[in-house]
Amino acid sequence: MRKIDGLEHAAPLPGGCVLTVGNFDGVHRAHQHLLKQAKTLARASLPLVVMTFEPHPLAIIAPHRAPQRLTPPDERLRWFEACGADVVVVARSEPTLLAMTAADFVEHVLVSRFHPRHVIEGPTFGFGRDRTGTNELLATLGVRFGFTAHVIPPLYLPVDGAERAISSSLVRECLVAGRLDVANAALGRPYALIGRVIPGDARGRTLGFPTANLDCGDQLVPADGVYAACAHAPSGRFSAAVNIGAARTFGGIDRRIEAHLLDFNGDLYDASLRLELLKFLRNQRTFASADALKTQVMRDLDDVRACIKPDAETVRG
Repeated sequence: MRKIDGLEHAAPLPGGCVLTVGNFDGVHRAHQHLLKQAKTLARASLPLVVMTFEPHPLAIIAPHRAPQRLTPPDERLRWFEACGADVVVVARSEPTLLAMTAADFVEHVLVSRFHPRHVIEGPTFGFGRDRTGTNELLATLGVRFGFTAHVIPPLYLPVDGAERAISSSLVRECLVAGRLDVANAALGRPYALIGRVIPGDARGRTLGFPTANLDCGDQLVPADGVYAACAHAPSGRFSAAVNIGAARTFGGIDRRIEAHLLDFNGDLYDASLRLELLKFLRNQRTFASADALKTQVMRDLDDVRACIKPDAETVRG
């Protein structure tokens, strides 16, 4: 897969392409389905090109409405490649681009830069200034400029007795509400927190359970609680108990992401760490003493061992 930074570096491919445009935050099951359909449409004769944006356009035009990121840029690229993209063009979300009318966006960006033979999108696709462009307009402009527009129907997930369309918004909603099971079902994989290990106060080490404190930047952090996770560290893969929230027993007020890696010996400071959250175990609690907290942590570790299979990737029960 080839990555191109900036629209100005994107040149039309000989013979055209199959093109899809979007933020694709999370690259969830509906995104994966769309990309699979696009790859099938491309077959062996056309490249599949993904045009995406960095940062999210709302971060430029309405920062107060910008959603928290589900996937860091490199993670999103990794999933594009896994879904069969041949070329990914990362467009900078600049005011001049975001202010284009829907018709101008199609003519001067999609057609001029990509010469698509097919453009494939989801049912809620919007483009141009204020997202005024619709799939109906895209189809009309396709006739004018020589491409065929395709709309992929939504995928649904049962949530509390109702069918919900899978979307990035649904994933965020469920993560904030502590519904990791639903978020993971919508993603088609465990939600992963990705970042670098930063210094903590070493309180876990004094209790006998050293933890790695993760800084995941602007990525969305799920609801407070204790989670069973699979940790990917430079030295390998480990089952882990992850605590999200403040250290209430010790009067803490700042939210933290702290992971205790089972059967790990070593130093993770400043290392890259990936925490795949497999199961929500319990809510956060304030304990009467450090000894009471230690007893609960031992129970949490037993729960992690009980629910994660030996391959550290799947969950029992």
